[in-house]
Amino acid sequence: MNETTAMNPVDTFAILFAEQGANDYLGEAVTQSAHMLQAAALAEAAGAPASLVAAALLHDVGHFTGPVSGDELMSGTDNRHSHVGADWLGAWFPESVTEPVRLHVAAKRYLCATEPGYFEKLSEASVYTLQVQGGPMSAEEAERFAAGEYALQAVALRRWDEEAKDPDADVPGFEYYRPLLEGLVR
Repeated sequence: MNETTAMNPVDTFAILFAEQGANDYLGEAVTQSAHMLQAAALAEAAGAPASLVAAALLHDVGHFTGPVSGDELMSGTDNRHSHVGADWLGAWFPESVTEPVRLHVAAKRYLCATEPGYFEKLSEASVYTLQVQGGPMSAEEAERFAAGEYALQAVALRRWDEEAKDPDADVPGFEYYRPLLEGLVR
């Protein structure tokens, strides 16, 4: 990452989407880039603000930028990609982008604990990673999560995340989001 972090951050993201993002998405039928692009398209279609569309687009960059890979996550080691990605994105973006990213795994745990039927919506890979990431929240954890400043945004992102696994989806490519990202970079 050292070579790319010195350049324009949006160019760095484009490289990540083209290179690491072209890899399989951890047991899903889409690539990592296709998954994130679908999440962003769903956010935009829902009328989300630019910062939440950016969060949806970039929510899984922690799989690329952290010391523990996504493959290791699928082998049973929590890579804390939500925190790693949010911390890394914090160099360029405000909390309105980074905090929904940070909380999107917690939102899965929250929804599985509080919303009847949500667990059944999870893909096989998401069911597996849920267990690696701590399982459904306890009642106390869920109460604390729901009281957080970015809980609603994280829950919306989580719903798009789970839905963004369609191998036949036709969504805009990364360059479509370049102006949006450039408008948010500090």
